[in-house]
Amino acid sequence: MRGINWLLALLLLAGCEDALFEEEKADTPVTNFEHLWEACNERYSFFELKGIDWDEYYRENRPLVNDGMSDLELFDVLAGMLNALRDGHVNLISPFNISRFDIDFLGPDNFEWRIIKENYLGDDFLITGPFSHDFLADDEVGYIRYSSFQNPITDFDMAFVISRYRNTRGLIIDIRENGGGSIRNVYRLLNRFQQQPVFLYTSQIKSGPGHEDFTTAAEVFSEPELPFYERPIVVLTDRQSYSASSLFTLGARSMPNMTVMGDTTGGGLGLPNGGQLPNGWTYRFSITRTLDPQGNNFENGIPPDIVSITTDEERINGVDRVIEDAIDFLIN
Repeated sequence: MRGINWLLALLLLAGCEDALFEEEKADTPVTNFEHLWEACNERYSFFELKGIDWDEYYRENRPLVNDGMSDLELFDVLAGMLNALRDGHVNLISPFNISRFDIDFLGPDNFEWRIIKENYLGDDFLITGPFSHDFLADDEVGYIRYSSFQNPITDFDMAFVISRYRNTRGLIIDIRENGGGSIRNVYRLLNRFQQQPVFLYTSQIKSGPGHEDFTTAAEVFSEPELPFYERPIVVLTDRQSYSASSLFTLGARSMPNMTVMGDTTGGGLGLPNGGQLPNGWTYRFSITRTLDPQGNNFENGIPPDIVSITTDEERINGVDRVIEDAIDFLIN
């Protein structure tokens, strides 16, 4: 994957530089606050995109910190400041708590696995590695559910499902409520859907103290692997499709035979990295940015090509509107 090794090497180098050259600081609530605010100020990727005045957050939160406060009180101040970034890749980790921004509530619930099993797949669907899959629409469409990019995909898994659905009119790949995982699995999927390399996106790493200081963009392409499936594919997404799922969705938008349907993803295209506070707590936040081939930044969520939302009434009646629309798109 051209550009990926370069990106990972720079990330590792950045981490090594932190470990080698960061001066040890006194452990007080004030120094911990200053350390975290400054680290974010210099290394976080999306202040400009999100319109965040980080100096204002300093002015609001610094008066709340004093050297007589408890660890719980300090954690609440630091976590509140980080959560203002509205980024699922931003966390503060202490022995007693982990701060987080919950992406689950960014949009309506648009997926229910029980409905799919009871009304579309039945009891005898196949489970091959990380995929749950079967035929739909009188065997004209293949349905593949991939619930987490943390679950490894093998060559056998890909060869089996592509062989099974090779004569269908199209595939549905369902990554709704897929919270992400390994980017290697993103390419294990995308590499099977075109015989020629496809320009997927560009990646940059935060490289200086200015909020828009980034490295030169590295172009990332798919690297085709046999066997291929080049018939139409619909990728189903929702607001809980996050991180690696958003990256897959971004790549899918560049593939000529792939269409994204459902709801906007949760975003999370920036790779996280972090460090350690003087008191031993660790933190992470996004230090890269990923743009589509046209230069668009979809960190806040990738919109679908076709919006499709299941209504409450349809859900009560056992209907998954997104699957119904995908089938209609593929066979009509």
